[in-house]
Amino acid sequence: MGVALCAFLLALGFSAQAQQSRKVTRIGVLSQSSANFMSTQLEAFRQGLRDFGYVEGQNIAIDYRYAEGKLDRLPGLAVELVRLKVDVIAATSTPAVLAAKNTTKEIPIVFHTIGDPVTSGVVASLAQPGGNITGLTMGVAELYGKRLELLKDAIPKLSRAAILWNPTSTSTQLSLKETQAAAQALELQLQSLEVRRPEDIEPAFDAASRAKTGGMIVTQAPPITTYAKRIIDVAAKHRLPTIYPQRQWPDTGGLMSYGSNVEDSYRQLATYIDKILKGAKPADLPVEQPIKFEFIVNLKAAKQIGLTIPPNVLARADKVIK
Repeated sequence: MGVALCAFLLALGFSAQAQQSRKVTRIGVLSQSSANFMSTQLEAFRQGLRDFGYVEGQNIAIDYRYAEGKLDRLPGLAVELVRLKVDVIAATSTPAVLAAKNTTKEIPIVFHTIGDPVTSGVVASLAQPGGNITGLTMGVAELYGKRLELLKDAIPKLSRAAILWNPTSTSTQLSLKETQAAAQALELQLQSLEVRRPEDIEPAFDAASRAKTGGMIVTQAPPITTYAKRIIDVAAKHRLPTIYPQRQWPDTGGLMSYGSNVEDSYRQLATYIDKILKGAKPADLPVEQPIKFEFIVNLKAAKQIGLTIPPNVLARADKVIK
């Protein structure tokens, strides 16, 4: 009986020791936006992790930090993640990855950025990022010409368009230049509307109305992304046809969007995390660019503002929301 009890206690001890030694991987998520705005993207990210066998609450823990559009909070949030000793940081924008880069040179960082990571100083090159950082770029700047073209196709009589952007964002500075070049090629007047703070949103749309602007392009930078629903509502109030960067905008009531498939790219983000957790070095993982883009049209939003979108434009849409 004593021998059996000793054996049982010994086995129990080994089991407890094995459980203690089983390391739970910690992933830090650093976002400039809000939890609400990032919900779809991060669910795709978690699904991508689950595809590799990582389940939140079981063998991984995810620490989320949201700046809620206040970029000055990002450095402090990055410090919090480093103090938590996370195994890898997933940064979901250019400002977020720059904050993480300035905080740690040791913890691997994987970014999902909408800007140009080379021009922004995030990596040395796409093929050889160097350091402790790699990830995905959304090829943002070159897409604005296509968005302006689609806006003009949807509004054949368009002669004046506006761009809603934040001049303090490096990525949207590049977007503005691309849009200006496209406007010149399409013989459109382009109105620049700056949004640095949430309080700038309504005045920007008022300025567009006074200038009799016929359509608008929205860029992807805070506080614009943080207040997406407000922007969609104000655009509808002003009956201003607007094209957005990604599909979550028309999914939540916006008129239309053109951009990469965000859910696919966030699942791809999990691929980088998996490789790094299995021993790969970020410096050896090339930065990837999107290969799939989608055009989404919301006919309910078009009806709300009295816009009839030509059939040939609808035929080009990857998804039409009715």
